[in-house]
Amino acid sequence: MRRYAILFALVSLLLPATVFSQTRTPEAAVDHFKKALKKSGTGDFDGAIEDYTRAIRLSSHFDTSKTSDRLGNSFTDPDTITVIDPFTANAYSNRGLARFKKGDYIGAIEDYNQALEIRPGLAPAYLNRAAAFRAKGDLEAAVKDLDRAIALKKDFFEAFGNRGSLRLDLKDTAGALSDLNHALELNDRVAEPFYQRGYVYMALKDFDRAVADFNRALYLNPNMAWAYQGRGTTVMNQGKMLDAIADFNRAIELDPTIAWAYFNRGLAKVFLGKEAEAEPDFAESLRLKPELKGELERRIDLARHLRRIGNSR
Repeated sequence: MRRYAILFALVSLLLPATVFSQTRTPEAAVDHFKKALKKSGTGDFDGAIEDYTRAIRLSSHFDTSKTSDRLGNSFTDPDTITVIDPFTANAYSNRGLARFKKGDYIGAIEDYNQALEIRPGLAPAYLNRAAAFRAKGDLEAAVKDLDRAIALKKDFFEAFGNRGSLRLDLKDTAGALSDLNHALELNDRVAEPFYQRGYVYMALKDFDRAVADFNRALYLNPNMAWAYQGRGTTVMNQGKMLDAIADFNRAIELDPTIAWAYFNRGLAKVFLGKEAEAEPDFAESLRLKPELKGELERRIDLARHLRRIGNSR
């Protein structure tokens, strides 16, 4: 079972090239697109969806006889509006991202499907649709979309990073490490690939390299709660319980919803013989993720056993 969150790198598309956004697209559609970008940036996803919808409808009312031959494709949306403007694909893709951030993964996938119907070469739409498939639990479909994104854009480091993370989910540690190494060759100035590779090294029990990657991720993004959770778990495996607790404290401070941080902080306290202090942590971890109950019981028994072995030496 995964003990960490995947931080998918997602892409919000800007206005298309001038030939699409000014020559053919109504100014009102462009205005709604710009408003939607701003609203999405402030977390107003409902408002963004509304403006992207207006941009889609306005940019879909074209005389196909003037443009369908030049663009070479057309599309009919659920309201039977003929779509021939690539601008519309960007609006669909961005609306999908807003829906994804609201947790509407099915709606997001439908929007990405629309975008790719209009522009089959739109690599960011494959990247973002992969995240929606992953959120729904369809890892194989997510990997296929990332394969397509990489085939279209060879230097797409976000796609390499996300595929590496997915391959770790699929127990393909060699493939995961290869993808994440390549992502970092393309761009070593962002935290996510380091964070993700840290979990690969943890799975390989190469704890020193895992800690080094989590340290690098936190250097690049000091507020990455899940990197603290990852580093805490790693140093706990190295027997450094007090350091682990400090990292779990910071992870919880940054994101109080990480069930695994409470879970592991409680285990570290059990290792230290502080079982009464561990109880509130275990209770909170189960409140956040009740499905952890069976594993928690097994881990507590193991922690007690290892503590007894340590005390007997």
